[in-house]
Amino acid sequence: MTSTALIVGASRGLGHAIATELHDRGWHVIGTVRDTTARTPLHDLADRSGGRVQVEHLDINEPTQLAALHERLAHRELDVLFVNAGTTNNAVDTPIGAVSTADFVDVMVTNALSPLRVIEALEDLVAPAGLIGVMSSGQGSITNNTTGSRELYRGSKAALNMFMRSYAARPSETGRAFVLMAPGWIRTALGGPDAPFTIEETVPRVVDVLLSRLGKPGLEFLDRFGETVPW
Repeated sequence: MTSTALIVGASRGLGHAIATELHDRGWHVIGTVRDTTARTPLHDLADRSGGRVQVEHLDINEPTQLAALHERLAHRELDVLFVNAGTTNNAVDTPIGAVSTADFVDVMVTNALSPLRVIEALEDLVAPAGLIGVMSSGQGSITNNTTGSRELYRGSKAALNMFMRSYAARPSETGRAFVLMAPGWIRTALGGPDAPFTIEETVPRVVDVLLSRLGKPGLEFLDRFGETVPW
């Protein structure tokens, strides 16, 4: 039986590349896009997938959309649920006390609160031995923060890590794996053109690490080489 993954935030960048990589490995893939009016690379992938890629609509910051998505997918069982969606305000050198309240709320809600809302709303669709993963960042590591900068983004990813830690610590009768993925600094719209690594060289390793965790219960904070990132 073909495995199925739901990639939340798959219209472009790393999310689209992960969806493509899983498709190329023979998986069924459901990918979400935020804008219902725009055509994306995910739509192109779906068109040539022979029915193995399905495009769904979800804005993770609109909780009312989660129930509708759950209803549309209620007949599916997911082997992987991976939340890729995230944002940054690109304020590299702005100290946290100078960040506007609007920017703070936008980044923290999108990067920390909304991913857990997605997971809690859709968790019952995930197979008991499946995997739930979230795109984190090495910049969310408190231990590794020796240079500062990007304070709001770092804080949002550290909060995401803590919320996932709490989620994974809840009593459960399943044997699900949980992964916080730190892919490295990648040339995407979010990472920018100065990033040292390309999507093409990064994503196959990311997918290797995710799939290696299937059947291994518990939470791990890992980089694209499968090495543990310090909390």
